[in-house]
Amino acid sequence: MSCGEQTEILLHAYLDGELDAARSLEIERHLSGCARCTAELESHRALRSALADDSLYFEAPDHLEKRVRAELRKAARASRGVPFPAWRGLAAAASLAAMAVLVWALVAMGRTPSREALLDQELVSAHVRSLMADHLTDVPSSDQHTVKPWFNGKVDFSPEVRDLSGDGYPLVGGRLDYVDGRGAAALVYERRKHAINVFVWPAQDGSGAGQGEAAIRGYNVIRWRRAGTTYAAVSDLNMAELRELVRDLQR
Repeated sequence: MSCGEQTEILLHAYLDGELDAARSLEIERHLSGCARCTAELESHRALRSALADDSLYFEAPDHLEKRVRAELRKAARASRGVPFPAWRGLAAAASLAAMAVLVWALVAMGRTPSREALLDQELVSAHVRSLMADHLTDVPSSDQHTVKPWFNGKVDFSPEVRDLSGDGYPLVGGRLDYVDGRGAAALVYERRKHAINVFVWPAQDGSGAGQGEAAIRGYNVIRWRRAGTTYAAVSDLNMAELRELVRDLQR
């Protein structure tokens, strides 16, 4: 099986448990040797996890319920009038339809996660995946002059690599990853046995997520931008020390 549109369709079916045993085995064999499709599958899983997060759901305020009930009572009173001109019936129906649209819009808006929230979920998933798969580094090295040239020809940009061992954040190495819909460089640092992934990829003009912080399932995320590049640090390290690393990287 080769990568293509058909594989993309099968990945969705595989994730949803809709494939028979033979097709599932075929997909699993393909995933074992295809980093691109594996990353794509993990992105789909991260998106599903983000959409199921209770924090993304909107609880309608009490005043909205009262307003809806008041409008329904008003429409009901109007409908009891006999004789009942046709235009009043249409007006009452229009009022109810408008209120239904308003309620739906407010609830839908509250349930739609922001692009930043989805990206933070994806970054945490990528961090966890690197730990679970025992694939933290492709190039294990504490030498920035070894790690930086390793990315040449593997990504379409040149990531800045810094050794922060003097500040208590030694460089462990680097690897290729896939976030925000494109290839990214992952620089790995360490702080008292805590692994820190610093993801680096070119910013998308006008649409990329900018600066922000998040705490997701026990992991902390800090995003920032500089010189047309997006950075994101992810770790189970406490937020104060993760901010310290980010300040060192921004110097």
